[in-house]
Amino acid sequence: MIRLVLFDIDGTLIRTPGAGVGAFVQAFADEFGIRNGVDRLQFAGRTDTSLAREVFHAHGISPTPEHFRRFFDRYVFLLDERLRRLGGEIIPGVLPFLDALARLRPPPLLALLTGNIRLGAEIKLRHFGLWDRFQTGAFADEAEDRPAIAALARRRGERLLGRTLGDDEVLVVGDTPHDIHCARAIRARVLAVTTGGFTREQLRAHQPCWLADNLGQVDPERLCA
Repeated sequence: MIRLVLFDIDGTLIRTPGAGVGAFVQAFADEFGIRNGVDRLQFAGRTDTSLAREVFHAHGISPTPEHFRRFFDRYVFLLDERLRRLGGEIIPGVLPFLDALARLRPPPLLALLTGNIRLGAEIKLRHFGLWDRFQTGAFADEAEDRPAIAALARRRGERLLGRTLGDDEVLVVGDTPHDIHCARAIRARVLAVTTGGFTREQLRAHQPCWLADNLGQVDPERLCA
């Protein structure tokens, strides 16, 4: 039985039409005068901190804690502003899936496993009324490497549940090959959905345990049994 479900955010739970990428690009322009190439970064499945480090490296800026702080302080301000202006959506099928998980007896613990920094994740999910659905999580300001974030999210879930979980009791839900790989890194099961930028064929090549076009197609009772 699945006891811990770890969710990716962008492309899995919500869509924010350019708000995150736009805030990222503008924050580098505002704080460091960088206006070239940031918008061409591959954001899907990456962590905010690794992306920021890549930009610092490409432009000869030392990746000091102070520079990260400057960047992310500006980023979260712009993210909040852009979400208010641009909106976005909860991906179809997400709310029924979360509701059905909550009705299971016993319900699994729901947590976040995301490449967003914590405040960025909270801003995004509070905008859509989803933040309080999750009891714990791990974030990119705690580790740059997604498998390390996954391991931390699993440990926090186990502490809340009060015991060590078997590998078949942990499920990662995501929309990119990176999500599948970090699930493998913590020996968890993985459900991949095509609601982000990857096709069924691209995701199937990485051999997820389950593959769906959206979470509304998934029966939590069968999934978590």
